[in-house]
Amino acid sequence: MPAAGLVHFDDYRLDAANAQLSRGQQVVKLSPKALSVLHYLVNRPGQLVTKDELFAAVWPEVVVTEGTMAQCIREVRKALGEKAREPRYVETVYRRGYRFIGQVKETAGSSVSSLSASPPPDDRVVVGRAAELAQLQDWYAQARGGQRQVVFVMGEAGIGKTTVVEACVEQFQSEGDCWVGRGQCIEQYGAGEAYMPVLEALGRLCRGPEGREIVAVLNRYAPTWLVQLPSLIDAAELEALQRKTTGATQHRMLREMAEALEALTVERPLILVLEDLHWSDYSTVELLATLARRREAAQLFVIGTYRPVEVLTRDHPLKEMKQELQVHGRCEELALDFLSEGAVGDYLTRRFGAQTFPDTLTRLIHRHTDGNPLFMVNVTQDLIQREVLTQHDGHWALSGQKAAELGGVPDSLRQLIERQLGQVSAADRAVLEAASVAGVEFSAAAVAAGIEYPVERVEESCEELTQRSQFLRSSGSAEWPDGTVAARYGFIHALHHEVLYQRVTPSRRAGLHQRIGERAETAYGSRAEEIAAELAIHFERGRDIPRAIQYLQFAGENAVRRSANQEAISHLTKGLTLVSSLAESRERLQQELTLQVALGSLLMAAKGWADPATGQVYARARELCQHLENPPELFSVLQGLWTFSFIGAQYQTARAIAEELTTLADRTPDSALQVQAHHCLGCTLLMLGELQPARTYLERGIALYDIEQHRSLALVYGHDPGMACRAMGARGVWILGYPDQALRMSQEAIALGQQLSHPFSKGFALACAAGVHAYRREVEMIHERAEGAMAIAADHSFAHLWAWGAHLRARALTEQGQMEDTMALMRRVQAADLNMKNDQTVGLAGAALMFRKMGQLEKALSMLDMALVLVDETGERIYEAELHRLRGELILESAIPNEDRQVTQAGACFHKAIDIARHQHAKSWELRAATSLARLWQQRGESVEARELLGPVYGWFTEGFETADLQDAKALLDELG
Repeated sequence: MPAAGLVHFDDYRLDAANAQLSRGQQVVKLSPKALSVLHYLVNRPGQLVTKDELFAAVWPEVVVTEGTMAQCIREVRKALGEKAREPRYVETVYRRGYRFIGQVKETAGSSVSSLSASPPPDDRVVVGRAAELAQLQDWYAQARGGQRQVVFVMGEAGIGKTTVVEACVEQFQSEGDCWVGRGQCIEQYGAGEAYMPVLEALGRLCRGPEGREIVAVLNRYAPTWLVQLPSLIDAAELEALQRKTTGATQHRMLREMAEALEALTVERPLILVLEDLHWSDYSTVELLATLARRREAAQLFVIGTYRPVEVLTRDHPLKEMKQELQVHGRCEELALDFLSEGAVGDYLTRRFGAQTFPDTLTRLIHRHTDGNPLFMVNVTQDLIQREVLTQHDGHWALSGQKAAELGGVPDSLRQLIERQLGQVSAADRAVLEAASVAGVEFSAAAVAAGIEYPVERVEESCEELTQRSQFLRSSGSAEWPDGTVAARYGFIHALHHEVLYQRVTPSRRAGLHQRIGERAETAYGSRAEEIAAELAIHFERGRDIPRAIQYLQFAGENAVRRSANQEAISHLTKGLTLVSSLAESRERLQQELTLQVALGSLLMAAKGWADPATGQVYARARELCQHLENPPELFSVLQGLWTFSFIGAQYQTARAIAEELTTLADRTPDSALQVQAHHCLGCTLLMLGELQPARTYLERGIALYDIEQHRSLALVYGHDPGMACRAMGARGVWILGYPDQALRMSQEAIALGQQLSHPFSKGFALACAAGVHAYRREVEMIHERAEGAMAIAADHSFAHLWAWGAHLRARALTEQGQMEDTMALMRRVQAADLNMKNDQTVGLAGAALMFRKMGQLEKALSMLDMALVLVDETGERIYEAELHRLRGELILESAIPNEDRQVTQAGACFHKAIDIARHQHAKSWELRAATSLARLWQQRGESVEARELLGPVYGWFTEGFETADLQDAKALLDELG
């Protein structure tokens, strides 16, 4: 026990000597540590006891967590029969510590201090919020029943959002076992730091008393999140996780976190508190939407706080997301209004206890503050400090009892904070101003670096301010990677931070940012990239533009590792803006090129491969390459331009770029570049209908590819080029007349995709395989492969891959006669509006077959006419012969029997198809067209000519005789005799 002696409060007696708490004749059971905590608090009535102080007194030389202390406090409250929301003895001072507020009657042999004449302000007292607290309690009860709850608590600055939420959380914790995770968005860093408040909450949970259990759940269900918290696992585990999560997408991260939280809440509820969402990043907003939309049972209670004005004026994504969730009944909202006059009176009663105060005080404070809780607390304290409100013999009185005495109080909380700052010493004010530059929460070491004070002096100043409840609260301590250990503090309210930051002059602010940034950079050393977003802000505002650009690039890379493309794009775009402010030089051009290349790949992922913004970025990058005379980035730039042109069906441009890539790659011994270059040129020639050269280049890529040497290329290019050479090559090989070889190549591509464990590569291979099965007219296999590709695409948010698979699945559904399902699927594809222009002729042919099956022959012909126009516009000739053949078939079906004009037209289409196929050496297309023409001639009685046409084409084939095309041709030849 901290001290010997006997203490009485109300009906309780605390006997330190006998380590016993009793009430009347009954002993109240308490564990030794809980008894020690209570004794330490009782011996300091009315005083704030910080958590650090309590740790040092009760757990000397023992490392325990805040969770252990909170458990002791809950035990004490239970023994004293009180609730955290309605404390009679132990009051929580949010994030700082505790205060004993009971009436101590007498003491014996102890050193209990007397109640202070002027009790310190407490901006965490809850008054006038009974209805709101009851509503939160009701929602929590639903969450405990397995009905997840996402609640947004909204209100202006100082309205008491945090106070209300924390009062509820304390109550929930006192009622039963639960997880509690807390995270806060910060104006300076939040918008660009993906998942910042969520990762903060997870980190705190994992470092809590049962953190190992949570780490185990993350390892099993959400490895993409655990890898973002490297300090929780050892180096070997981290390396294994990095391999396991390679190629992860945002959709995977969102799904994993949702599943992890559901697993975590099976046994006990989780309360996740995310504060100041008006400063949140896009990814956190998306995660909240994901958690709210899921319908699986979970004891999950998510509480987010925000200022509505900030959300509306900044057009924050939270606004649209919340509205969408409200429409579907997937979230709740709790708006906090100003306090009533009665609630202000309740606060004053709580503040002054048994000591009386004038009746007019309540009315005057309410009138002056409009019931803003934070303003109310600060005005009350201001009146005491200016001796407008004074104490005489246990009674408080306004000087003169006149409302005019309040005239000296500023009209706004910001003005009041300014005046309070004027009452602080110059040295403390310098510390506070530097602290505002360091952040809402900060290390004393960072502030010391900013104002060039000894760390001890800064800690002493901050501690004094904390003890006086002026501006700051204690937040424990922090250790930097270089071994620096210093106390950590935070501003009591964001408004304190905002006012202080705004009052620092621009030149002084720049110097503070620069020095704080340099100290943090030194402290983190080789790990400085971990805090890249923070350093980027410090150096940008410190006017060190080159270093700011460097860290913006690192911050972009960090965001990419979290699959947070929006945040990454924001960082890189900001970097490009800063680059434009630099003087013209080779170094500036190189910096811009590096950022443009990184931005190009992100835009492809976020907006699509053929989005105009992507093309503009890569065009600028190529221009920079020309200025820099073939820098190392040239291949990446050309690759990006090729993708943009190829997906945009600008095939001649794509061909020229692919040829340039091949020339560039052949000049180097780098087989990785050669594989990719041959893939690009082979695919382009395939779409242009130059099948034999395409096969040559794709087979060169296959021959050069080595999975052990080149498996990382999937991460560089988005899909594995060795797999793509096989998958696309299979299409060309089938058209050239080798159905079995095409099937084998397709199966090899799928096997390679699986071996690589790269989702997009696997899905790409399945989609291409579905296309090969479509050529082979194997409906069941089309369906199976297409669904496999769509499933992978849905799991990982590969929108373009999903649309590709959907087109092929629609082909299978059409052949199976499921026309309603086909139409519904195609409407979903059209709604996606993916801006993809390649392979459109194939898609239009599929639409023509769909309308043909529905008996809408005019629409079917219209689709084919559109496709043939695209053939001429784009040069996409891979399907040209088949388009003419299909057109002939449709003309015959729409003709009146034996109408010569239409029969002639159809025959001309078949002849055209055969001519194109022969020119392309496309034996499979030639076989189909020859079969169609031979059947037409047979119907006209020209069997000899029909056999002479079809026989040699069929006789050319050496494989694939079990496929539908060859069987149809053989059956017709048999009929022809």
